[in-house]
Amino acid sequence: MKHPVMIPSLGLVESVTVTGWLKKTGERVAKSENVVTIETEKSSVDIESPMDGILEIAIAAGPELVSADAVLGYVDDGAA
Repeated sequence: MKHPVMIPSLGLVESVTVTGWLKKTGERVAKSENVVTIETEKSSVDIESPMDGILEIAIAAGPELVSADAVLGYVDDGAA
């Protein structure tokens, strides 16, 4: 089953920039492991994997702004 990698609630922030993925699509990740870094106007934030599994990146790093409620990627735990 795929579980979304989401941007945590950051108050009034409406958009962020994905500055870099710390893992690649297809790599195994552990629950609570940092997998992606985002940037707001005021800070840089690392986002953790929601569970153990295989990472699938949905939004690549780049200069474009991304909605704060966007799904950045998924972690597939292998369960049906």
